[in-house]
Amino acid sequence: MVDQHAAAMKPPALPTTPAPAACATGGWPAHVFQAGVDAPPVEWLVSDGLVAYDDAVAFMEDRVARIAAGEARELAWLVEHPPLYTAGTSAKAKDLVAPGRFPVFETGRGGQFTYHGPGQRVVYVMLDLKRRRPDVRAFVCALEDWLIGTLASFNITGERREGRVGVWVRRPEKAPLADGTMREDKVAAIGIRVRRWVSFHGVSLNVEPELEHFSGIVPCGVQGHGVASLVELGIPVTMPEVDHVLRQRFESVFGPTTRA
Repeated sequence: MVDQHAAAMKPPALPTTPAPAACATGGWPAHVFQAGVDAPPVEWLVSDGLVAYDDAVAFMEDRVARIAAGEARELAWLVEHPPLYTAGTSAKAKDLVAPGRFPVFETGRGGQFTYHGPGQRVVYVMLDLKRRRPDVRAFVCALEDWLIGTLASFNITGERREGRVGVWVRRPEKAPLADGTMREDKVAAIGIRVRRWVSFHGVSLNVEPELEHFSGIVPCGVQGHGVASLVELGIPVTMPEVDHVLRQRFESVFGPTTRA
């Protein structure tokens, strides 16, 4: 089905993954980022196996161009990658601790270094922000809401932190930081890019990846705090179970979906 909301404007590339200055708080979801009632549902695509990162980027580039031209529907694409590191637009060379360990891909998304690998659910979110709200900061808040709601379904309290995009969990059972601050671990990351008001790249949720693989980088440039996964937090879930909840919570924030 062809999207009738064709993109006529071609503004310059937009900033990538700004840190939300003040996301709304309160009942969930605090940010609803839905299109109009006449908009077609977002396609929901789950890929089996491990998807090569170069192939994923090429697919997104093509799909985003077609969404902007009104030739394709919006899409949420769920994948897993082989072990690799990606460097966002703010990545610092010193944060690549083990440069020869896994392939490193420079990417146009916002943020710094992150890891992708088996057991981590990556969702590439290709939405037309013009038909929703042309506000990149509000979009990042909505992505965080989606992840926080997903974690809540598994009785995990995910939280935002000012200056640290993504979703964090408190770890009172771990030794505090040197200054006495409670240790917190990142369980979900966000890194987006927007072109012609269509988003791409997206989010990653640690289900059961090999957490030691994160030691080859300083994840997202944040020193001191670590990373967590659902299984490491004591929630023995499968990827299909997580996908089911991700879709439910996505629809609460972004609107209806349909299987691609």
